Amino acid sequence: MNTLAGKIAVITGAGRGLGAAFALSLADAGCELVLCGRRTEDLQNIATLVAERSGKKPEIIALDLAGAQSINDAVNRIAARKDRVDILINNGAMWLEASDEPYRQEDVLAVINAAITGTFLFVQGLRPLMLASETPDVVTIGSISGLPNAALQSVSVPFYAAKRGQVALAEGLRQAFSGSRFRSILVNPPYLDDARPDQQDWMDAATRQKGERGTSRDVVEAALYALTRPRHISLTIDIDADDGGLYPSV
Repeated sequence: MNTLAGKIAVITGAGRGLGAAFALSLADAGCELVLCGRRTEDLQNIATLVAERSGKKPEIIALDLAGAQSINDAVNRIAARKDRVDILINNGAMWLEASDEPYRQEDVLAVINAAITGTFLFVQGLRPLMLASETPDVVTIGSISGLPNAALQSVSVPFYAAKRGQVALAEGLRQAFSGSRFRSILVNPPYLDDARPDQQDWMDAATRQKGERGTSRDVVEAALYALTRPRHISLTIDIDADDGGLYPSV
């Protein structure tokens, strides 16, 4: 297993939920963190928790993946503070649930732009910093909604389509990275219950039984497994569950 200690990791959507779980877990693994997200207050709260656990205060960068100017500003701020990026966790995404009412145009544009356009532009913007790394890894958190023939369940069609595009983006990066130092790692989660390393739900997740819903811990540990494989291995991991998975039980 390759160690993550000392690596610089950028996490999008880091202020809550799965992104917060990634922040605390990567800090525990010895990473130096840059936390990105739309809500600065949420990022500050997670940064405080990280500092308490690791003794190192992460950088905080405001980022709205649905806006090109916000992406450019975030890239410039990261470049001003870090000389390289070793790990990029593309976790930030907009949620849009199914509705019988018409969707607002801005919500449809935001969910698709954040997952596809924004994710790609952020990877592209950070590429020079990742070229300075000996072990550059781009980890994309997709969704089982992005897999062929996945059940629509309760997600909206725009979200369903956005995640399909994001999965294709990660696959395209994998092919584009062939022969280079870069890896594109893709993890596709099912519906999840939140779990965080500083809370009891993280420990309880390890005792869940067949038929129960997946948790943030399952996704984080899948990504950490992929990141610590030898450099010649790039993984795509689909996480399934009976409850909220690819083929949900009825």
